[in-house]
Amino acid sequence: MARNPQEAALALHRFGFGPRAGSIEEIAADPRGALIAEFDRPVAGQIANPDLPTSGAANRAVFEYNAERNANQKRTRRDTAQATMEAAPNQPEAMPLPRQLFRNEARARIDAALNAEIGLVERLVWFWSNHFCVNQEKTVMAGAYEREAIRPHVLGRFVDMLLAAEGHPAMLLYLDNAQSIGPNSIAGVNRDRGLNENLAREILELHTLGVRTIYTQDDVTNFAKVLTGWTILPTATNPDHGGEFVYIKRAHEPGLQTVIGKDYEDAGTEQGRAVLADLARHPATAKHIATKLARHFIADDPPSALVERLTRRFLDTDGDLKEVTKVLVAAPEAWTLEQAKIKRPGEWIVATLRATSETGDIGRILQAQNLLGEPLWRPPAPKGFSDENAAWLDGLAQRLDIANTFARREGLALEPAAVMEVALGPLAAAETRRAVAGAESRPQAMTVLLMAPEFQRR
Repeated sequence: MARNPQEAALALHRFGFGPRAGSIEEIAADPRGALIAEFDRPVAGQIANPDLPTSGAANRAVFEYNAERNANQKRTRRDTAQATMEAAPNQPEAMPLPRQLFRNEARARIDAALNAEIGLVERLVWFWSNHFCVNQEKTVMAGAYEREAIRPHVLGRFVDMLLAAEGHPAMLLYLDNAQSIGPNSIAGVNRDRGLNENLAREILELHTLGVRTIYTQDDVTNFAKVLTGWTILPTATNPDHGGEFVYIKRAHEPGLQTVIGKDYEDAGTEQGRAVLADLARHPATAKHIATKLARHFIADDPPSALVERLTRRFLDTDGDLKEVTKVLVAAPEAWTLEQAKIKRPGEWIVATLRATSETGDIGRILQAQNLLGEPLWRPPAPKGFSDENAAWLDGLAQRLDIANTFARREGLALEPAAVMEVALGPLAAAETRRAVAGAESRPQAMTVLLMAPEFQRR
């Protein structure tokens, strides 16, 4: 089979996290086959780290940590001035537990991207985590949520991921369903509390059918009623299972509900699961997902013929995401030489580390993502971070600052010309090669390389 280094480099940038040393040559014989082969790797997309707690365990640990910290602060305030003077010198405060859990999860995520041969499966994890996004500021479970609800299903069926995401405690907290109570339920009548429609609306608008498609406000309201009772066990009174999912019948709106023209009998959690299953298989959902995948990987305005093929494959395979992604990888539209998409900040940072064989300090990585407008697990809204180029153009000046800082810190130990062959190989334009060769210093040459259009785009 003829080797195709150009297509190999393109595959690594467009579908992965950029080349590592030797990776262009490793897959040059069959770049498309190498992408598909990632699907068959053992535990593809999973993170096997026993030190990372489950979402419930993280929630309980942070609750206990905060309770103890608050108690210690109160003790300190009531101490006498004499006791304060006689106390031992202040010791540096350890990193707060919520921050440490977050950094551990972030490190595991970045390492998975750095260590991937190509990174297609990890890119799918990042795509779906953004599609079904939650916010770290509202729940300490964001990292565990990604491991529990997203990673197990990126090569499985969409319906399974949908069910896992919408019933996860992190999602129930983020979109306020944990506080939603059926107005005619026992709890609703007794407590004079009612419905919260956030989760139902975002499932219809963002997670399945798409904005302004076939649903009405009545569908949103009725679906919200279906989801009442989906909540979490209180951590304060349940030290063993607090923060885990629970269905509370007395908070569930009783009776039959009609959603998208179909009646659903009151059957506890199964009523909600039945609605989600039907939404997962709806043609509008198939087109919405197909469009988002094509927009993420191919172009802001994805080719309509490609979207149609992805939609058809989604419907024909009952939402088998592996099969849908295979169609994407095989599509002629996916292999145009034009690099139409700007790498999102996290992708660019990982691509930089892979090209230079660096692992990176997790604190600096997180700070860089913050500065570039893509703070990890902190999307600006339930729709997640934008997948369109316009959202990231204004941040290119900040990328230059970060590239300069990285180059000054690491550049003296790197040979820019060699890094260019690793990072771009046959994709490197003549202008980029001249600019790197003509730079006044190694750090300057590295900055030029990291800001080259071929490296910024995929």
